[in-house]
Amino acid sequence: GLFTLAPEALAVIAVVGCATALFAATIAITQNDIKRVLAYSTVSQLGYMFLALGLGAYTAAVFHLMTHAFFKACLFLGSGSVIHAMSGEQDMRKMGGLRRHIPQTYRTFLIATIAIAGIPPLAGFFSKDEILWQAFSSPHGSPFLHFGGLVAAGFTAFYMFRQVFMVFFGEFRGDEHAKHHLHESAPSNTFRLW
Repeated sequence: GLFTLAPEALAVIAVVGCATALFAATIAITQNDIKRVLAYSTVSQLGYMFLALGLGAYTAAVFHLMTHAFFKACLFLGSGSVIHAMSGEQDMRKMGGLRRHIPQTYRTFLIATIAIAGIPPLAGFFSKDEILWQAFSSPHGSPFLHFGGLVAAGFTAFYMFRQVFMVFFGEFRGDEHAKHHLHESAPSNTFRLW
């Protein structure tokens, strides 16, 4: 309604949203704390939603809000399960190889990562694709906004899979005492991940 009558305001919202998506994603790439990666990722995805609002794609913005709510909730629950298994450790540089020790957490974290990375057929693909399509085809869109959205999506896939590989693959990099105490969360907690 009101925003549609103010194209200059829409343009400002779209540019700020695109810049936020890119800037927060570059910060997420540099983080080593498992929860900070997800926190900056959330800011980046909110930028994506504001990009959609600035394009006048209100439905796409709400669609991404909803899809993001579910896969990010799963990721935060999964990070809590990882932290529990690691006896409170949050530094991903002290993790590695956890998929063998906490397989339920690994599987759900991987599925949520695939969703946020925008890989089909999961919901994140459809919500991001709609925003990118609007940035490309909307009268309020531009090649600059479309390119910024594409780069932000690429950064998202990069920092999320970086997190998966640092936490769940390779050799365990923590101390030996922590390695002997690794364990999956109780079934009363892991069922929430599904």
